[in-house]
Amino acid sequence: MDSRLRTVGAFVTLAVVWGFSFLSIAVGLESLAPLLFAAFRYDVAAVVLLGYALARGVDWAPTAPADAAAVVAGGVFLVSANGFLFVGQQTVPSGVAAIMQSLVPIVTSLWALALLPEERVSAAGAVGIGLGFVGVALVVRPDPTNLLGGDAVGRLLILAQVTSAALGGVLIQRAKPTLDRAALSGWSMLLGGLLLHAASAGLGEAFALPTTTVGWLAVGYLGVFATGLAFFIYYWLLETRGALETSLVAYLVPVVATVAGVVVLGEEITVLTVAGFGVVFLGFVLLKRRAIANLVDEVNRAVGRPGD
Repeated sequence: MDSRLRTVGAFVTLAVVWGFSFLSIAVGLESLAPLLFAAFRYDVAAVVLLGYALARGVDWAPTAPADAAAVVAGGVFLVSANGFLFVGQQTVPSGVAAIMQSLVPIVTSLWALALLPEERVSAAGAVGIGLGFVGVALVVRPDPTNLLGGDAVGRLLILAQVTSAALGGVLIQRAKPTLDRAALSGWSMLLGGLLLHAASAGLGEAFALPTTTVGWLAVGYLGVFATGLAFFIYYWLLETRGALETSLVAYLVPVVATVAGVVVLGEEITVLTVAGFGVVFLGFVLLKRRAIANLVDEVNRAVGRPGD
């Protein structure tokens, strides 16, 4: 029972920490330029994770080709592409941005089919992938008469971030790195942060440290808690519960983010957006139905085990 409580506690904590990250981005954007804000987030996270790796005394330098390839994949596609999320959230409500992240597991499956030879998808899985994109269409809902109007561009930028993050995860898996996970993530965040600083300067954002308490708190929360602390919780869940169960957090995060956005920022979420999220989740269930069935059987056996 204690182990299950720890798992549930870690799962809920991760969902809350990540859910509030979208609120923190929305609040921080009131006083910080988006790409510079994103760069600050990963500057802080890189210090936290590389400092932890160094303190543990592990081999933390990415000298092997596979490790270097994984760092580049993470830095370019997982980290620096998050600049799209920060830019997109200038016009897109935080709850909608979080809901769009629920497509990551489905897009990851598509990239895996293209780049990992061992990956296969069944007919039902293909339907699940299709449903995922139907759900995203319900969330994005571009106006055919004004494709670049409203917050459509922001939603498309967040979709680009989702696609890039999924690709980065697959490329890291294909690289098969052996470097310590904290060090690998830290180097990726350092590289991604530098790329974001370069993009910020190249696009004319004036370099300036946060000038408000709220700005500092947003950067600190995102760097230390939503990235640094979340890293440790995520990998603990990954090692103890497996990839499928851990990936389910992607469907609790939007709930937390949406409630926080509505309560704190007064955001509005449409019925079609909620319906789109439901369709994306249904697509995920179809895509991962066998693994989910195995997980349910495992949970049922654990619950029925006497003395557990």
